[in-house]
Amino acid sequence: MTEIDVLVSEVGPRDGLQSLDTIMSTDAKKRWIKAEAAAGVREIEVGSFVPAKLLPQMADTGEIVKYAKTIPGLTVTALVPNFIGAKNAIKAGVDKMCLPLSVSETHSRANLRKSHSEVLGEIENIVQYINSLEATKRPEFAGNLATAFGCTLEGPVAEKTVLSLAGQLMELGCGEVGLSDTTGYANPAQIKRLIRLVKKEVGNDRLTSIHLHNTRGLGLANALAALEEGITTLDSSLGGIGGCPFAPGASGNIVTEDLVFMLDSMGLQTGIDLEALIEVNRMVKQSLPKEELYGFTVDSGLPKGYQNGGWGVAG
Repeated sequence: MTEIDVLVSEVGPRDGLQSLDTIMSTDAKKRWIKAEAAAGVREIEVGSFVPAKLLPQMADTGEIVKYAKTIPGLTVTALVPNFIGAKNAIKAGVDKMCLPLSVSETHSRANLRKSHSEVLGEIENIVQYINSLEATKRPEFAGNLATAFGCTLEGPVAEKTVLSLAGQLMELGCGEVGLSDTTGYANPAQIKRLIRLVKKEVGNDRLTSIHLHNTRGLGLANALAALEEGITTLDSSLGGIGGCPFAPGASGNIVTEDLVFMLDSMGLQTGIDLEALIEVNRMVKQSLPKEELYGFTVDSGLPKGYQNGGWGVAG
């Protein structure tokens, strides 16, 4: 596998689909994941292990994980809301799973129906269970700090709370901490400041990823700010679909196609074939005819002189 500079982690099959009215068929999800992996995307969050009655869009996640695991070179990730979800994810064979701990306790109760202490208790049980497994059967486990930059339910969140929860996640045994701008509140200066503070709290190697939304058009600016602070994994969603169904107004993930174009044009290696990725967008659109997909790169097309992986040099 060739070296890359930035890992683009596709979250559309989970974060994208969970907010849509349309329920994508299992076969369509499989075609999406296979095609995007073939385009060079190396990590895909394929679903979440939540009760089907809450998110019927995610009812087939177990089957999707098992299918995705047959794709060579693909890291298969999933979201888990609690200990039961984690056990189901491990049984299905995920490579990596994350649990969202909302810094806003109001959002935590809306999203997971649990307080901070209750979520931390779930995380403790998950870590203990993972440690009881054979080493070869242990998935990576990250605690993602949701609403880390602000909340549509509470408004601003205190940075001291972010740091406290980040420290507790490490103490409980999470492999790493992720920061999530669940509601699209962040700005580049805030991104830089909070990354520095959290790294000081947990260590540089324990904060490598960030999840950003483009709710107010700052998604790519925030991604660039995160890169400048040493973040190496960026979440994004094909066509920019998604958001949090339990946070009113939390719309719009970063568009994967636009993110890859930005990184490519900067000379950063992602391992992704952008033209192939655009074809995946068109395929997914056919499976979601009633839903709107977003993205400047797909709408505008690639500029003259563009070569995948960067720009041609005029001689």
